[in-house]
Amino acid sequence: MTSAADCPCGSGISYTGCCQPLHQGLAAASPEALMRSRYTAFYQGLADYLLKTWHSSTRPVSLDLNNSPQWTTLQVLSSSDNGASGQVHFRAIYRAGKEWGYLEEQSDFLREEGHWYYLSGNTSEGQLKPGRNDPCLCGSGRKHKNCCLAG
Repeated sequence: MTSAADCPCGSGISYTGCCQPLHQGLAAASPEALMRSRYTAFYQGLADYLLKTWHSSTRPVSLDLNNSPQWTTLQVLSSSDNGASGQVHFRAIYRAGKEWGYLEEQSDFLREEGHWYYLSGNTSEGQLKPGRNDPCLCGSGRKHKNCCLAG
């Protein structure tokens, strides 16, 4: 995140103009908007919002985010919707201790009574090994050696 005002979802819009209204109950306009708000909810530890936006047919009874990695960057690779169903393909970068990884998912969404819900996803995960002179994966814009490696 480059500024405290930027939304964690990477939209380039402030949190108050992007994901916060959805977290406060506004219906998402698209599967991508819902997915971005869900990423931000993971980033902020908003388990109640994640459960509320999870389709009832696949929603877990509870969600514990205590051991979640530190989410740093979201990349939306593609998104589409066809009336009552939609898909979003994304990659989320995270840090766990000193290690970096990614979660990539092709997510399915359903629209019911004007609200989009996360249904399920096909995921893959992997490790990332940024070089010292590569841009830092935290999104700071600095070289990795001068950012997350330092300290």
